[in-house]
Amino acid sequence: MSERDRGTEPAEEGEEGRLSRPAAERPPYVESTIIMTTVRVIAPFVLTLGAFVMLHGASSAGGGFQGGVIAATTVVMLGFAFGIEPIAAHLRNEHLALLVLAGLGTFLSIGLGGYLVGENFLQVSEYETLLHHGSKYSIELVEVGIGLVVSGVITGLFFLLGTGLDTARDATEPGTEEDR
Repeated sequence: MSERDRGTEPAEEGEEGRLSRPAAERPPYVESTIIMTTVRVIAPFVLTLGAFVMLHGASSAGGGFQGGVIAATTVVMLGFAFGIEPIAAHLRNEHLALLVLAGLGTFLSIGLGGYLVGENFLQVSEYETLLHHGSKYSIELVEVGIGLVVSGVITGLFFLLGTGLDTARDATEPGTEEDR
């Protein structure tokens, strides 16, 4: 493997805008049976723990942010075990955007629902008049919404950093300085 393949050689002229190497220049992914088997066994438990922490954040330690990070850790483990590109192909950007929008929608619907029951934004005490333990359930839904947003954003950042981002514009692409 050359120095350029290991990333120890400085970028050549014209490559100053690169944040990472394209897939063709990255070292190949090496599978490990031990890691793959371990992740297959552990991943459902980690995802369940993330959901538990999200749902119980209102009454005990944890919350939406912590639970969202734990849930996103499941995707990171899968990416390390099976390769980032195959996992990113299954969880496309549209899926992550829907996850973030669902979390934001949940948060805003509970928050704006406070206005409908005669209170302020995210003031959920009046939900008790609509449903027994209504304020408790609404707080848990807010935590789930925050967890969905956090897990979607962290997963998206992991895919962005793992698959690479090339900010240098291709010379053949329209809109470059040479075309003007």
